[in-house]
Amino acid sequence: MRVPLWLALLCVGVLGVKLIRPPWWLVAVLLLGGYLLTDSLLAPVIDSLVK
Repeated sequence: MRVPLWLALLCVGVLGVKLIRPPWWLVAVLLLGGYLLTDSLLAPVIDSLVK
């Protein structure tokens, strides 16, 4: 069974918010920060660290 990455991340995110209950501002900051880092000059460095 093949599941799209965005769907898997959405499910994990929803479960994490329901179980851990972090503040919503923290969730927003992490999402916005991750989105901004993908287009920054640090993206190749982060990509090489993840791999």
